Amino acid sequence: MYVGIDVSKDRLDVASLGEGAFAPFQVGRDEKGLSELISRLKAYSIQLIVLEATGGYERAVAAALAAAKLQAAVVNPRQVRDFARATGKLAKTDSLDAAVLAQFAEAVKPQVQTLPDALSMQLDEMLTRRAQLVQMLVAEKNRRASVLVMRNPTQSKKVAKSLESHIQALEKLIAELEDDIDTTIKNSPVWREHEDLLRSVPGVGPTVARVLIGYLPELGTLNRRQIAALVGVAPFNRDSGKSTGKRAIWGGRAHVRSVLYMAAVTAIRFNSDLKAFYHRLLAGGKAKKLALTAVMRKLLVCLNAMMRDRASWSPRLPA
Repeated sequence: MYVGIDVSKDRLDVASLGEGAFAPFQVGRDEKGLSELISRLKAYSIQLIVLEATGGYERAVAAALAAAKLQAAVVNPRQVRDFARATGKLAKTDSLDAAVLAQFAEAVKPQVQTLPDALSMQLDEMLTRRAQLVQMLVAEKNRRASVLVMRNPTQSKKVAKSLESHIQALEKLIAELEDDIDTTIKNSPVWREHEDLLRSVPGVGPTVARVLIGYLPELGTLNRRQIAALVGVAPFNRDSGKSTGKRAIWGGRAHVRSVLYMAAVTAIRFNSDLKAFYHRLLAGGKAKKLALTAVMRKLLVCLNAMMRDRASWSPRLPA
């Protein structure tokens, strides 16, 4: 039997597929509802339970299923939606989504994830909050710049003062949060070792190291192709018949990829090995954007090898 659970803010819609499948039902997404969910699911022999990642609402559900020793996988909503379209299911309701998730579980059989511990979840939440604050800070700075060209000088001064006050408050919050993140990492011997290894690479600063530790715990456990595909820096073919299309990267973990891009930009200036690699690609006729993407992938592969072997950076590090 395969089970799909559609997670929303207030409730869970549950559907099943396979031998002995039960009628769909709903429970609340609260302590009482989770208790009822576990009690009802434990009565069946279930091969796999699938639920979508829904902005954090799924975490308590996944934790409850793991505690009850029920095999569950949290999957990308886009992958499930593409699966639904491919099978001709265009309508979308919570109950239909639960049924699609059960079908997806049976057809794809996604890998069951190991839930992060409490400290890892805390670090993830702090990094996510920092990213939100930075996004707000950038928006406010852009507004401050646009206020300077407004026609009403008196009004512009009032708005600019308000913006400046908010910008300073955001900068203070970000600094405090970065201190908390540093303390959390330093209090973990394993994370402290990981940070030291990552920051031994010219081009990898504290922000990049923190994001890799928090958002890419698989670093060092996968092979070079798997880690590149996971982050979204692996080029995919676009060929059909005699036509050969341009290779392109897509998908993956966008936040990891964005900090990896900034690390690559720094590395082609200060990392002799990656700088030489970048200029060799340019000399071979590669476009700058393509060459920089290749540097991102090479940097990621090297970091993966370093974490795997527990080795600090050295030029020509084998991947």
